[in-house]
Amino acid sequence: MDLGLKGCKAFIAGASRGLGKACAKALTDEGARVFVCSRNAEELKRAAADVGAAGFSAADVSRPAEVKRIVAEAIATLGGLDCLVTNAGGPPTAPFEKAGDGDWDIAYQLNLMSAVRLIREALPALKASGRGRIVNLTGYGVKEPLSDLVVSDSIRAGVTVMAKTIASDLAPFGITVNNIAPGPIVTDRLTEIFSARAKSLGITPDEHAAWGSRTKSAISALIFVHRKLATSPARPSWSTAGSTARSSGPRAQTVRKKYKKI
Repeated sequence: MDLGLKGCKAFIAGASRGLGKACAKALTDEGARVFVCSRNAEELKRAAADVGAAGFSAADVSRPAEVKRIVAEAIATLGGLDCLVTNAGGPPTAPFEKAGDGDWDIAYQLNLMSAVRLIREALPALKASGRGRIVNLTGYGVKEPLSDLVVSDSIRAGVTVMAKTIASDLAPFGITVNNIAPGPIVTDRLTEIFSARAKSLGITPDEHAAWGSRTKSAISALIFVHRKLATSPARPSWSTAGSTARSSGPRAQTVRKKYKKI
């Protein structure tokens, strides 16, 4: 099925691994030309080769000057811009009482302001495209928060509200704005979180990972909101947590009971 993405010019942030890299691969598989960035130059170089990116450059999207540079470089490389995927690594993990001002400041710059600045810098090119697509990768915590992710969930909720607000403003320019809020996906970030939680619960990381989900549903949502025929400018966040896999049996039930206490 032709999704109308052949030749689409897309910029994906945080694409050296995990969901960002998977998004880039999904778009190139559909014939899109993608430009990718991340902080780790070596990982990014390998990822760009893996996904067949048209261009790449290392950048820290929590820094305003870096955002200006990387968006300009992406537009110059691609010859314009049709699609923007905002994405960044997760902020520090801690329950509310242990999260300091520094943790909140990091999350504000890394996960909220990076999206704000990326969109702001990309807007002229997206308006010129006539079919601009903005997709923010957030997290299921914006709908079902977890105590040890209070910093991440709170900040990502800000991205969600921002996106819903600007969707109406940008509709006259043919630009759609969507959020994808995936449930647990086995990435390096999730492995770190699961390991910390498992230790506190007295179970193994593998037992805790029984709550994991698959990347496929999140990627399908990304392709859907990017396709040429998507015309609705104001959409709710696309939650992919429905694919969460839960194992059964006495031990799994025990894990679930402990999990609810987090």
